[in-house]
Amino acid sequence: MPLPPQPLADRSAGLGLRRGLLSALQAAEPSAFDFLECAPENWIGVGGRLGAAFEALAERHPLTCHGLSLSLGGPAPLDETFLARVGRFLERHRVPLYSEHLSWCSDDGQLYDLLPLPFTEEAVDYVAGRICRSQDILGRRIAIENVSYYAALPTTASQALDEAEFINAVLDRAGCDLLLDVNNVLVNAVNHRYDAATFLARMPSERIVCYHVAGHHDEAPDLKVDTHGAAVLPDVWTLLADAYRLHGVRPTLLERDFDFPPFDELLDEVATIRALQRGAALPAAVPAHG
Repeated sequence: MPLPPQPLADRSAGLGLRRGLLSALQAAEPSAFDFLECAPENWIGVGGRLGAAFEALAERHPLTCHGLSLSLGGPAPLDETFLARVGRFLERHRVPLYSEHLSWCSDDGQLYDLLPLPFTEEAVDYVAGRICRSQDILGRRIAIENVSYYAALPTTASQALDEAEFINAVLDRAGCDLLLDVNNVLVNAVNHRYDAATFLARMPSERIVCYHVAGHHDEAPDLKVDTHGAAVLPDVWTLLADAYRLHGVRPTLLERDFDFPPFDELLDEVATIRALQRGAALPAAVPAHG
């Protein structure tokens, strides 16, 4: 019987395991980062040179998984065969955390995009039921991630929830955890004209098991595009520090999917995560009295 997974330390900083980074990750010092995150569907069944490189990294570093294609909110039946394969992958690699997006991405085939759900009670019931079924199949709690979106789906006034209400309702009804993507909070706040700090404060501390940070593209002053293809911007670092202060330090992943810079630049961003985690753990200064 495989050993149970070891939970990640709250003060840990990780990198995404991307094929374009394989050589750099293999050559990195073991202490350069604390864990790696992969999309299981990108690695299940992969053999040859790539499969061997993945296996070596998974043996060397703790591994978390962040799915791309389960389509928790989609209209197509839940792919239980795929979920069973994911479960075996998680068990084999002793993965302590599996997360998916609070979105949908398939209908009569894969759509290759993460599409938003309507913020309604009906959608809460639907997606929470599919999360519960997924957890039953996997035999574990999963985490859902708040996603970036660019057009809210229409609802009637009597049906509508706001985004924070919708996320909280799904978490409560499904009994699952939250992977809080701080970059997505900032992107959505700008694009949909709400206050990022207020939204952050409405997230439930007890459900947050991990954070993501990433870069985005400023298309216009009032339009941000979530790309994962650039350095993390100062406003995102500030919001991450706010998240640590409000909700506590949790394992935090740096996402970078393309346009990879020199590897040392990614490690500098990992170092920034670690510095913010250390700073959040320090006791507040006590003012001197004369």
